[in-house]
Amino acid sequence: MNQFKKIAILTITLFASINAFAQTYEGKPKDIQQILKNIDLFSQYFMNGEADKMAACYTDNGKIFPDGRKIIGGTNELHQFWTLSEGTKILHHKITPVEIKIVKKTAYDYGYYEGETLNADGEKSAWKGKYVIVWKKIGKDWKMYLDIWNRVMD
Repeated sequence: MNQFKKIAILTITLFASINAFAQTYEGKPKDIQQILKNIDLFSQYFMNGEADKMAACYTDNGKIFPDGRKIIGGTNELHQFWTLSEGTKILHHKITPVEIKIVKKTAYDYGYYEGETLNADGEKSAWKGKYVIVWKKIGKDWKMYLDIWNRVMD
């Protein structure tokens, strides 16, 4: 294969991979940064087992739509849902937004999540999936109003 073809194939591959993971953010940069910060905090709270802080990431009337379960809403119910079982630890949790769009005091973002759990019996399990979150601006902060996710299998 001549040098030109090699460079052309490499360039096409590079641009295709960039577009596969491209992120689109629309809105005021300050608001986008706050949402991204809150996404990172949520992951940190999950890994620390801080169900109270996780529940506080939602609006007072926030709701979650866990895979295969009924809709759960309310601060106490969210706290209960996010409370880890005895001996369970979240080793890794990462949320990767594909798109964030802000319209006035409402925003949505969607993308992928991944993580790893250490169960009480010492077994590790990895998981990943896709999600959609609807955010509401409360004062100067952004909180999750609706949060839906489900797993993606390889």
